[in-house]
This record gives sequence, C-alpha cells and structure tokens, in this order.
Amino acid sequence: MATLSAINNERTNAGSGKVDMKLEVVIVPVSDVDRAKDFYTKLGWRLDADFTAGDDWRGVQFTPPGSGCSVIFGKNVTTAAPGSAQGLYLAVSEIESARNDLLRHGVEVSEVFHGSNVHSGTDEPYIFGRLRSSGPDPAHTSYFSFASFRDPDGNGWLLQEITSRLPGRGVSNFDVATMTELLRETEEHHGKYEPTAPKHHWSKWYAAYIVARQNGKTPEQAAEEGRLNVERALAA
Repeated sequence: MATLSAINNERTNAGSGKVDMKLEVVIVPVSDVDRAKDFYTKLGWRLDADFTAGDDWRGVQFTPPGSGCSVIFGKNVTTAAPGSAQGLYLAVSEIESARNDLLRHGVEVSEVFHGSNVHSGTDEPYIFGRLRSSGPDPAHTSYFSFASFRDPDGNGWLLQEITSRLPGRGVSNFDVATMTELLRETEEHHGKYEPTAPKHHWSKWYAAYIVARQNGKTPEQAAEEGRLNVERALAA
C-alpha cells in the first residue's frame, strides 16, 4: 500500500509544470541611469518604459530584439553593486552577424570564441573554469560559439549561437489568446497584400510575418518580410 508521503509526492509531481512561469525581467545594476540608457539605446534595444516615483526611484526597461524577457535598471531598483551582473546570455542564430551588428552600433565586442577542454585558469563566467579558444566552435555545434561585451558599468553580456535547440527548449510559448490575436492580425495584413500578390501559398507569407512580429518588428515591417519571403520562394 502506498504511503501518504508517496501519494503526496505523486500529486505534487503530477501538478508540476502545469502553470506557466515565464521569465519576464532581469535587473541590471548600474551607477548612472542616463549613461546606461544611452548605451542600451545604442544597442538598438526597444525602450519600453522610463518611469519615476518621486525623486528617490526610477526604473528604465529595455527589451532586446526578439526577446520575451526584458531588462530593468534605474535608481534604487536594486542593492546589487553596479557591474555585478555577469554571464547574461543573448541567444543569436548567427554569431558573426550578431557581432557585426554590435560593431555597427559602436559597441566594443570580443572576437568570436569557443570553450577549450583545458580546465585551468580563470575566465569570464560563460563556462566556469574554462579557457577561451579563438574562433567559433570547430564543428559549429549549437550552443558552443560565443562573443562577449560589457555595458559602461561592466555588466557582462554573452552572445551565444543557437542554431538548433535541445528538446523542450522552444523559443516561444504563446498562450492561446496571444496566438489567436496574432493570427487575426496576420490574416488582416495578408488580406491587404493578396489582391496584388503573385500566386503563392499563404503559409510562406504567414510564417515570415509571425516570425518578424515575434522578433519585435512592427506590423508594417512584418508585412514587408512576408512579401520578401514570398518573392524568395517564387524565385527559388
């Protein structure tokens, strides 16, 4: 006969993972709010909010392109020391392109590197205790190629190339209401495009539009991505 403890464990395990818990915000400690705001604006990240509560509190929120999680910094937002946030990962699909984009924005960024098998020395906290080896991972394995940069306070960011994800590590997790609204929006904009469009399968346009919206593009920009994707498909 099962014990009460075992039954309770079964109930706990059966209910685990049923409630979505989506990481929403990461706090980045900074010493100069306006300097940090200028830096993250320069990165091309979306400014979501800059709000105050009297003279003693200010919060600034930015979201990286395509990210479901934002960063917040400000005045009296955290007691952590400025620059103490390290190993903040930014997933990118192509490491060299992402690095070049940062350079175009005037950001000082490391060369592309991968972790070596030599477990000695100290390094940035991307792979603790491992040394950096120059260049991308020789086999171009997903998750294994990096580049790093810092904000003005020294908070450490890492670009990590992810070309295919491990099982269960999906990029997005839309709820039904959000997906329903996005599909309605997509249908509306495709309807405006279709009367003058060449013959095509709707999926080509829909896929490009939805991905663009997920990556932070405006509806107009997403519609243009849809048009371009259709043209590429027809030209192939």
